[in-house]
Amino acid sequence: MKHKSIKNTRINGEVLKELSQIISYGIKDPRIAPMTSVTSVNVTPDLKECKVYISVFGDDDAKKSTIEGLRSASGYIRRQLASGLNLRNTPELSFYLDESIEYAINMSKKIDDVIGEHSDDTEDEEA
Repeated sequence: MKHKSIKNTRINGEVLKELSQIISYGIKDPRIAPMTSVTSVNVTPDLKECKVYISVFGDDDAKKSTIEGLRSASGYIRRQLASGLNLRNTPELSFYLDESIEYAINMSKKIDDVIGEHSDDTEDEEA
């Protein structure tokens, strides 16, 4: 596995912070859900490409339309990113849906349900 350099980690952090600001406050596209957040970014070491992972709170239609809206606004987002960061190259942006937060919430609910059932069983045995 390739080790990430400190420089690349720092660039990822700066790009993530700047993209979060741009997506939250700079885009007026109605397709983009208001509860959209950038969960992580992965900029290649040559600064040519950037994978942007987006989390959207909402139903499947909201998620799909948010990704479509971001892809159509990628030129604008890239220009804003270039003006906000001083990089040699401004990476080409690719947007991906990140459902890890939703998965974690779902698993947490399942665990709570199992623990609740187990505590009900132990209460019945004690009575």
